[in-house]
Amino acid sequence: MRVLVADDERLLADMVATGLRQQSMAVDVCYDGDGAMERLGVNRYDVALLDRDMPGRSGDEVCRWLLQTRPATRILMLTAAGGIRDRVEGLGLGADDYLTKPFAFAELVARVQALGRRSSPALPPILEHAGLVLDAGRHVASRDGRLLHLTNKEFAVLQVLLRRAGQVVSSEELLEQAWDEHVDPFTHTVRVTVMTLRRKLGDPQVIETLRGTGYRIGSEPG
Repeated sequence: MRVLVADDERLLADMVATGLRQQSMAVDVCYDGDGAMERLGVNRYDVALLDRDMPGRSGDEVCRWLLQTRPATRILMLTAAGGIRDRVEGLGLGADDYLTKPFAFAELVARVQALGRRSSPALPPILEHAGLVLDAGRHVASRDGRLLHLTNKEFAVLQVLLRRAGQVVSSEELLEQAWDEHVDPFTHTVRVTVMTLRRKLGDPQVIETLRGTGYRIGSEPG
């Protein structure tokens, strides 16, 4: 899942981003509405966390623009204003969810994951294929009952491949969905991550490489 965090409280935004990355999400951060618009215009995000009261373009403006141009991106509005009227206004703008500050981080993660499952196409909370089971909510993965000890990036790559089971996913798509904007697109990071992921998954190999095209989760054995 790729997430944008837009909040002018820099410490809060950075802490939220760090916590979401520990859940194997690819997270970009900005601190004003103009930066949010710039990133949303370039990258495809599953979920956008928008503070309503940002400098430059407000979170409300960004929300309206998103609904018109990126309807597949789910929107979680963040604000210090927790009155009923404020919540009604936020949801009335078209946001998918609304969370007041201060908030419990566990609740934020749960809400982001829930919104991610409502992306297009909708995703089940648990992905299963060929003995592989990935539970994004609990952040655990296993194969044939054996717990897999994956890094955050290995977990994210496996999640992307399982979401697209049977379909080819290019290296560029993996970079876009599992890494943030600071990754060097000319590195071998995808190839190395897939290689270590294969080793941890064990035999029989389930990730296929289609030279010059990308990767995919193979068909069910037998």
